[in-house]
Amino acid sequence: MSSDNSELNTKHEQITKYIESLSVGTKLSVRKIAQELDVSEGTAYRAIKEAENSGLVSTKRRIGTIRVEKKEEHQIDKLTFAEIVKVVEGVVLGGSAGIHKTLNKFVIGAMQLEAMLKYIEPGNLLIVGNRVQAHMCALSQGSGVLITGGFDTTPEVKKLADDLELPIIGSSYDTFTVAAMINRAIEDRLIKKQILIVEDIIRKDTPVYSLLPTNTVKEMEKLVEQTSHTRYPVVDEDQKPIGIITTKDIIGAKPDQPIGELMTLNPLVISSKASVASAGHTMVWEGIELLPVIDQDRKMVGVISRKDVMKAMQYMQKQPQNAETFEVQISAGFEELRNSEGKLYFRGSVTPQMTNYEGMVSEGVLSTLMIRAAYRTVQEHKKGDLIIDSCSSYFLVALQIDDVIEIVPTIIELSRRFCKIDLEMMCNGVRVARSMVTARILQ
Repeated sequence: MSSDNSELNTKHEQITKYIESLSVGTKLSVRKIAQELDVSEGTAYRAIKEAENSGLVSTKRRIGTIRVEKKEEHQIDKLTFAEIVKVVEGVVLGGSAGIHKTLNKFVIGAMQLEAMLKYIEPGNLLIVGNRVQAHMCALSQGSGVLITGGFDTTPEVKKLADDLELPIIGSSYDTFTVAAMINRAIEDRLIKKQILIVEDIIRKDTPVYSLLPTNTVKEMEKLVEQTSHTRYPVVDEDQKPIGIITTKDIIGAKPDQPIGELMTLNPLVISSKASVASAGHTMVWEGIELLPVIDQDRKMVGVISRKDVMKAMQYMQKQPQNAETFEVQISAGFEELRNSEGKLYFRGSVTPQMTNYEGMVSEGVLSTLMIRAAYRTVQEHKKGDLIIDSCSSYFLVALQIDDVIEIVPTIIELSRRFCKIDLEMMCNGVRVARSMVTARILQ
């Protein structure tokens, strides 16, 4: 079996190298590749699909499959000058040819010119007011310039920007506001980067195996021997998932029976842009092990298993937090404590950011705090994430700014995949809120 797998991988590598050697725009066909490289049409077909998933080829309607330029993955934490223009609602005053270049650092020019030059490097963006000499020096050192306060610059500076292809951007906002707007844009991007999506965990280094409804049981058994997989997505001629077939489905079936008669119809699928958490929720809720991943045209681009999702969730937990969401900011002020019996509880005070327009604490904030307390409590006993099924909360006393509150969780039920937690919120010995949370454990 290992020799078959080795031979299969070698053929895939051979076909991939052949496709990479083709010039952009070359049309490909399964039959032509099978003939030229002396491989089966099934092997050629799967290799072409793998090349499509990795961005080497693209299948276009009425044209067929053609070799395309592989796109580099966009780094979400890197901003371009063009994106800065949108963020600060600015205009390009010069150097528009370099507007799509990536920048790596921001420098605020609130110092003497000599000191400023020590901090400016190629690929930077200098944020400064109407200081023409600073504009000229920054461009000479390979940095773009963002002029705040609605000021313009001289024609000489604009010409230098055009020659060097380094943008000069003008904004009507002041320096402080511009810096705050850019900082917020970077934070938003870092948060997005922290949230893994399905596209991030699709295995791009291994082929995606699928079957057609016309394939026979015998052909599926042969594929099982080659790959050792126990379940496969079934796709139509347009590569759209129409079913799932497992080794259990073909027990007792005739060798020449089409798998289209044995597969489970209308499989659950997930978009490549969906979050990994939503994929995990679907798998746990529906009790399934494999999800076909589709693109915007509903064509299958890969599959993910429950094991893939579990690994990704564990990876996310180990990553350092580079940017804070509202939920993280709300719960950051609460410390974990233990009573004399060693039982975990949480204590913190009501901050101005936690109140509503009436000056009382927001009920939504209290619900968030109790759910986070439930999550942390379960983590003490089980490794894994929670998928909340329900949360029933009762708010008995209105809280105000600076009130010190304690959240005391009690586990009512805890099994391998389910938990129920009762949470009491106390203030000065008085119960002010209570919540019952039920959740599924993703592990």
